Amino acid sequence: MPGIRLTQQDRRLIAAGMADGLSYTEIAKRLKRPTSTVTREVMRNGGPREYRADRAHHAAGRRARRGRPPAAGAARPSVPDAQDHGYGRDVQAVRDFEQQLVRFLVGIGLQGMVSRVLACLCVTDSGSVTAADLARRLQVSPASVSKAIGQLEQQEIVRRERDAGRRHDRYVIDDDVMHRAILGNLRRNAALAQTAYEGAGILGADTPAGTRLREMGLLLDHVSHSIIRSMQQWRAPASPAAGRE
Repeated sequence: MPGIRLTQQDRRLIAAGMADGLSYTEIAKRLKRPTSTVTREVMRNGGPREYRADRAHHAAGRRARRGRPPAAGAARPSVPDAQDHGYGRDVQAVRDFEQQLVRFLVGIGLQGMVSRVLACLCVTDSGSVTAADLARRLQVSPASVSKAIGQLEQQEIVRRERDAGRRHDRYVIDDDVMHRAILGNLRRNAALAQTAYEGAGILGADTPAGTRLREMGLLLDHVSHSIIRSMQQWRAPASPAAGRE
């Protein structure tokens, strides 16, 4: 079985196994396949939350057709990739890392497609791609890309730029991404702290519930202020005295 392409029935068994709460290893044993085959199949087709057997089978068919040698004179579409710039990278190692990053992001709660889009941006040297680039690279529909990008924009992880003289947008993840993402979380923490204080006032500051809410607000404020101070120290230029040490 190893080396033979997954059939539509195989993919339906994978979907059924995930619905039953089985691990990738357990599903692979049922199919008599390597665990890596099942993991790669799920992650390249939306992750455990969005995997659909029939959709995955159609996508595999499209990939197989696109993998055929192009006709004479035909040009392949340009797809951004981490190994396009001649840095001497191990291509397979980069791909494996991208999948590892996707699995990590899914594990901390991001949706499968959001994780795939974010991982793709992270390993692209330019940190800038179009929706068409992402759809080709990930072999998914533009609608899926648009939905994922919308969530990343909402979390301030990705920003949108208009290509000069063109009709399409580019989506950018830059060196300042973590700074923006952390500040976005701090704003949400501040709003939650304020809500907790309001609840404490309504329930009564001396009641058990009111005390609990007030403590929640105090903790959120303390953590937020500590993080802000750390970020200011991180971004502050080194002093001349520090440079002489």
